[in-house]
Amino acid sequence: MPSISDLQLEHIPIATAEFGHDPLPYFAAARSRHDWLAASDIGYVLTRYRAIDDIMRLDDKLKMPGEEILDIMGAHGTGWGDFCVEQMLVSSGERHARLRGSVSKAFGPGSVKGLRPLMRETVSGILDEWAPKGAFDFTDFAAQFPVRVMFALLGTSVERLPAIIKDLEIHGESFNLEVENMPVIEAGYQRLWSFVDGLVEERGRDGGSGDLLDTMIAANSAGTITDKELRQLLILMFAAGYDTTKNLLILLMRSLLDNPEVYRRAGEDFDYAKKVVKEQLRFATPSNTMRIVTEPFEYLGVEIPRGTMLVFPLTLSGRDPAMFGNPDGFDPERPEKHPTQAFGRGMHICLGQFLAVANVEEGIHLIAQRIRNPRLAGDVTWKPFPGVWGITSLPIEFDAVLGDLKAPR
Repeated sequence: MPSISDLQLEHIPIATAEFGHDPLPYFAAARSRHDWLAASDIGYVLTRYRAIDDIMRLDDKLKMPGEEILDIMGAHGTGWGDFCVEQMLVSSGERHARLRGSVSKAFGPGSVKGLRPLMRETVSGILDEWAPKGAFDFTDFAAQFPVRVMFALLGTSVERLPAIIKDLEIHGESFNLEVENMPVIEAGYQRLWSFVDGLVEERGRDGGSGDLLDTMIAANSAGTITDKELRQLLILMFAAGYDTTKNLLILLMRSLLDNPEVYRRAGEDFDYAKKVVKEQLRFATPSNTMRIVTEPFEYLGVEIPRGTMLVFPLTLSGRDPAMFGNPDGFDPERPEKHPTQAFGRGMHICLGQFLAVANVEEGIHLIAQRIRNPRLAGDVTWKPFPGVWGITSLPIEFDAVLGDLKAPR
């Protein structure tokens, strides 16, 4: 049986700007050479939905990269480096269960349902400010929405957002592994640490209001999570509430610019808007991830040894033609029901998935009512593919509708 290193695989330039701008042809070329694997400078890339689904579930044979990222970035001894190897997403076993359990209730379907009125109120307020413009870069607009919901969940005034929004952007891009940016990444992380440290100290001094931050502080006081874990969890939640959901909303708008009838219906019918978001979760999403093999295993006749770095391109796994008919078509009524891989698999499946989906559902339904007939008004630019992928500039122009037109439901 061949080892993965013995295979003659297509080498895809996954870290280049060209790849980030248009990845799909590279995946097609890779599949023509090997059915489910490609090589790259950062690891072996799984190119099929089914292989991703099967292998990501092998929690007992895989780990999230931590020290390996520090080696690449030269980040040993930095605050950001500590975050990379200590945060919940790279933890396992009892520690992972303890950290996740300290906040998981707030992100369950029932809790998220109770936040939907807040989401509608938030996006309506932003639209009141932005819709009259008639044109803007949608990336700037989208940056205002999901993070405000996270601020509210944590009982934090949105007036504080401007103080950290740039650092949240830097933190989100840090996992693109651009070594030359390490000084900027560390400086941004230290500002985020100071911000969340101030929130904890302020809440301890002034008392709470029964929100998620109070729950986390109570877990800290009870010894369930340490002082450092509390602050790292807060940074993780602010960053996730900002970067991933924002990028999903931007990718959705890019898809809908090419599908104006779908966009129009999303504004008229909330149930249809939910189908639109589900289709986007198949079509293109922001988050890729990597795993390191800790115990060797065999998959489809290939030996995968200990220490192998595997890359899971969750962003585009839904475009696999072996699983989806007309995979490059955007069809909210498509018959296939294969579940999205956008939020991962196994024990590290995204904690905030229900919150992210609800944010985008509520957001696009109201956006499509107030921003009519959107058109692309300039060049679209893209992030690097590794880490959090997405669009850095999406200029649009549109016909503005003033006033609150929330549809009854």
